[in-house]
Parts: sequence; C-alpha cells; structure tokens
Amino acid sequence: MQRIFSRITRLVRHRLAEPGLQRHIPAATLEKLEAAIGDSEHLHTGQIRICIEAGLPWSYIWRDATARERALSQFGKLRVWDTEHNNGVLIYLLLADHAIEIVADRALERSMNAEHWQTLISDMGSAFRTGHYELGLMAALERVSQQLSACFPSHGDTTHLDELPNAPVVQGHGRPDA
Repeated sequence: MQRIFSRITRLVRHRLAEPGLQRHIPAATLEKLEAAIGDSEHLHTGQIRICIEAGLPWSYIWRDATARERALSQFGKLRVWDTEHNNGVLIYLLLADHAIEIVADRALERSMNAEHWQTLISDMGSAFRTGHYELGLMAALERVSQQLSACFPSHGDTTHLDELPNAPVVQGHGRPDA
C-alpha cells in the first residue's frame, strides 16, 4: 500500500510540474539554445541535444524508473547514439525531480572523466536552484562545446553534417505514456 501511495504522490508531483515548464524555460530561451547549439556544431563534429521534461510519463512513474533511465531512453529515441562519429551528447532535465543527466556517446564518453560530468551537473544545479535556467543551460552547452571542440574539432571543415535537429525537445506528460 505504501508503494502505491508513493507512486501516486510522485505522479501528482510530476503533473504539477507541467505549468512551471514554460515559466522556467520560455520560448525565447529555447530559441537561444537552438541557435547556440547550431553555432557550437560549426566548431566540432559532435552533435548536441537538449531534452527538458516537466515530469515523467505515468508508465515510468508506475515502475519507479529514475531520471537516468528516462535520459537513456531519450538518448536512443532522439537518435543521439546514431551519429557518424559516435560523439553525440544529450543534456537531459527532469524538472519534477530536479534531476539533471548527461548522456554521452561512446567516443565522447572515452574522452571525458566522470568528475568533469559531475562538475557540469553540479554547476547547472546551482544555477537552477536560483531560478537561472537559461544561464545554467547556456553554461553547460558552452562547456560541452569546448570539450567537443577539443576532442573532435571540425578543422574548419563546415561540410560535416548537422545530423540532428538543434531545437531542444520540451515535453509535458499530462497524457498517458508520451
């Protein structure tokens, strides 16, 4: 019974996070992020995606899934794993749980250490706690871009493909399983 109550409580918290999504991440911020991703990808061969969700789909809540599980699922669904140089990265936010996840593809993961990712996540969390979502996301994007530029520079070759859309993915899940 306690487990069911816990799930229902989490579901309510996740649905209540949805109205805050546009307040924390307005359309102007999404446009800036999209432009910054496009600018960044001229400097390296990597691909960057940002996914922001107010709350988890109910099926994830019901099975007590974590933000990390959802981020890994989105990494696949958004095809970040399927880039030519295996150097895609997903920056994932789950507002209801105040969770931040970074999922990097194989080549990028080999070039980074866990401490670097944790520092980036910690810095983002600090910005978010003070209500500075745009600042936190832009700073994280800049740091990921620096790492990609250092490890996978474009060498001035602007003919490499922009393999993935640059627009952040923003989702609310007021409906069963999105």
